[in-house]
Amino acid sequence: MKVLITGTNGMVAKAAINYCQSISDQVSPFTHQELDISNQTAVYEAFEREKPEIVLNCAAYTDVDGAETNQKICYRANSIGVENLALASKNINAAFVTISTDYVFDGLKFDFYTQRDTPNPQGVYAKSKLKGEILARNTYARSIIVRSGWIYGAGGTNFLSVMHKLLADGKQIKVISDSYGTPTFAGDLARRLRQLAEIDLPGTFHVTNAGEGTSYEGFARKVCEIGGFDGNLLQSVSVNELKRPAPRPQSSKLACLFSEKFGLEPLQKWEAALSEFLKKLSRELHD
Repeated sequence: MKVLITGTNGMVAKAAINYCQSISDQVSPFTHQELDISNQTAVYEAFEREKPEIVLNCAAYTDVDGAETNQKICYRANSIGVENLALASKNINAAFVTISTDYVFDGLKFDFYTQRDTPNPQGVYAKSKLKGEILARNTYARSIIVRSGWIYGAGGTNFLSVMHKLLADGKQIKVISDSYGTPTFAGDLARRLRQLAEIDLPGTFHVTNAGEGTSYEGFARKVCEIGGFDGNLLQSVSVNELKRPAPRPQSSKLACLFSEKFGLEPLQKWEAALSEFLKKLSRELHD
């Protein structure tokens, strides 16, 4: 299959490229510099030139706190850009998969959020992602929206992705004890994106690694356990102590109502995925 992937400087896109190439897809990767998805003309030209059968949108503005002051840039990437990609996909009859976020929920529910729950985004980033979902659905009925969260992996720069490096350097880390989610390994997410494109059933899917979820502190302590790091480097804090600019859901654990009905096995448990990630990094370090 010919697959076009956007945002290829990012962690999930890199994982998607690796997976798609491993199953012999012909991949057309585009960084933000190569394709600004908020530029409708540029998007149309790229799609007409490449003629992909599948489009995986991994491009996004992901600076949650920065979005509070950079609203226009945030909406251009997370809303307008998604609409442009959906319409361009429609024009060439390509399957379209775009990534959304667990932040579309307000976090007041401490059980898992499913597709039955009504989104109630709180910050600018979250609102821009929900608007992107709505624009995709309204523009192209074939759109597949994938909500995920707590994503980490090789090449990632977020807290979950670099925690092991900070611990290896012996740095003290503040870890939130009362904020909960479902960790998602980028490699597993990338494979599921491609599988959903293959199934080609429009709708909204929640994709995370299996398990009961955890807190940031729970994730960090599991990193220490698997990687042999010093757990005394972790300082437990409450989410309210950090006083971050953007509101975040205190609990945003996701579960999917549809995946298994469509023959998709649950992703591996988040603890197993984390172990795989850390052991691979350790092997690469010692090779």
